[in-house]
Amino acid sequence: MKAAYIESVGPPETIVYGELAAPALKGAEVLVKVTAVSVNPIDTYIRSGAVAAWPLPQPFIVGCDLAGVIEELGPGATRFQVGDRVWGSNQGLLGRQGTFAEYCAVDQCWLYPTPEGVSDQTVAASALVGMTAHLGLFREAKIQPGETLFVPGGTGGVGAMVVQMAKAAGARVFATGGSDQKVARCLELGADAAVNYRTQDVDAAVREFAPAGVDVFWETRRDPDFDKMVSYLAERGRIVLMAGREARPQFPVGPFYVKECSLHGFVMFKASPEDLDRCASDMNRWLADGRLQAQIGCVLPLSQTADAHRLQEQNTLHNAGTLAGKIVLKPDGM
Repeated sequence: MKAAYIESVGPPETIVYGELAAPALKGAEVLVKVTAVSVNPIDTYIRSGAVAAWPLPQPFIVGCDLAGVIEELGPGATRFQVGDRVWGSNQGLLGRQGTFAEYCAVDQCWLYPTPEGVSDQTVAASALVGMTAHLGLFREAKIQPGETLFVPGGTGGVGAMVVQMAKAAGARVFATGGSDQKVARCLELGADAAVNYRTQDVDAAVREFAPAGVDVFWETRRDPDFDKMVSYLAERGRIVLMAGREARPQFPVGPFYVKECSLHGFVMFKASPEDLDRCASDMNRWLADGRLQAQIGCVLPLSQTADAHRLQEQNTLHNAGTLAGKIVLKPDGM
């Protein structure tokens, strides 16, 4: 089978697109014929060696997310049938092989049925970012109907999911974008208010939107400003953190605890299969009824995985601003 893989960590140029043996099944694994995958920042961190918390299989197929069709069942697989359309994430992590290949062996506990009428590219693009948004909003922040949420970068991979899911939960959402076009997109996604952080007064807009402060601040940026975030919070407000691995910012302890606020840091890949099942159940319902939309910035053939990693790094690490939405790839010829 064709696959995008590395034999040692390094820059995007270390990615090889070539032939590997198709995986053999064991236990509760199923063989998925892959129809779509998507790129996440964590994929580039693992490939570069920036995240080295666990050993990588050799050779290591890159990627976390996938969508496809089940072609074969392992001896202990009972959750699905051959021919079922499925999607999933949490691969290429914790010693598991990645997804950027024509076929993947995936334990059934990390897969979910693809809703009828929803495309494989949509579920692949929604997988990791949607689960991240769901875990942060519902398991961590426990957002409630009528509460207010502020998400900077409301058109980013996770940010767009946060906007839509918070609205599905009955919250009021304030978002920012780096251009007038991105502001307009935030509003299309359901934000009640949005401003251009490059040209407009964000502080004044937040005070107008939530005079008593926001209940949840979802930080999408890699360099958090806690003084600013805490100033935005209402009494018992919550901050959700999901980025900034190398960040070491100052923290306003006094204002934070006097307001009785809380801080929630988490990573999707440490969630249990049961947690992710709950995420997938809601996501499937919202994808099917149109309340959740994937944000796809470009679609490339799997053979261009190295180019996809470069594009992701330019935007994640260097703020190029050339990508609005997820990078989706599909096996060549599909």
